[in-house]
Amino acid sequence: MMKICIIIILAILCLVLIIRLLVIRANLDSIVKELRKTRKEDYNRQLRVDLSSGSVARVASEINKNLDYQKELKLESDRSRRQLKQSVSDIAHDLRTPLTVVKGNLQMLEKENLSEKGKQYLKVSRKKADMLKEMVDEFFEMSVLESDVGDVSFESIDLISFITDFLIENEVLIREKGLEPEVDFPDKTIRIMADKEILSRVFGNLFNNILKYAKDSFAIGIEEGEDSAVYVRISNHVDSPDEIDISHIFDRTYRADKARSVGGAGLGLYITKLLVEKQKGRVEAEIIDDNLVFTVKLNKSEW
Repeated sequence: MMKICIIIILAILCLVLIIRLLVIRANLDSIVKELRKTRKEDYNRQLRVDLSSGSVARVASEINKNLDYQKELKLESDRSRRQLKQSVSDIAHDLRTPLTVVKGNLQMLEKENLSEKGKQYLKVSRKKADMLKEMVDEFFEMSVLESDVGDVSFESIDLISFITDFLIENEVLIREKGLEPEVDFPDKTIRIMADKEILSRVFGNLFNNILKYAKDSFAIGIEEGEDSAVYVRISNHVDSPDEIDISHIFDRTYRADKARSVGGAGLGLYITKLLVEKQKGRVEAEIIDDNLVFTVKLNKSEW
């Protein structure tokens, strides 16, 4: 009889332990699920678990404390990032006015009767002032785009006419650089949904890249995709394709030629990427047969 009682007691204890383990396991599974939700929801929630185990409750409490700390760190990081962007924007804006005055005074000096040495100094000063102005403009535009302010006014645009007009407007610069455009457009009208002003800045930045690095010619083509998209490809030959880090070409301050002492801050292509994405498009770059090829994906207009 005693043995039977002992067996019954042991069986009950085993059953209690099994139930206890099952409860702990269920609570741990619940914690895992809650952590996944918390991660997806960007640390905006704490663990909400029905806990009957003191040990598991303490674990969940410590996890919640860490989540609170991570949330504070992220909020502080976001604040610092916004403050930095605002500082860059403010500095760039404040520099624009004195730079405009400096450039104006340098232009006035060109009318003065300067010695040959003075003219050389003036030429260098104007070149550096233009370089600084371009850098300031790039930093200002980048800070505005990254802050995601400003509306995008989508409209239906005849892409072929738009690019043709763009090439005509820049014909003088193209000829001065001795470049020959190779155009490949479809024999039909292609319309896209885009912001005309932003689109002009996109092609302006890509065109500036061509003027800096292209020799003899550049190519521009348009084709329709099967995914309700239109693709614009702009390419030019490059002498040293191996020196171009194509995977980082759209990064901030990337320069294909790090020894260049002219030009802006190297933000042109990064700004181009932001501008294209602002219009729900995409821009990519690749090297094909010693040619640097930029592909801009834009959304087709149905009307």
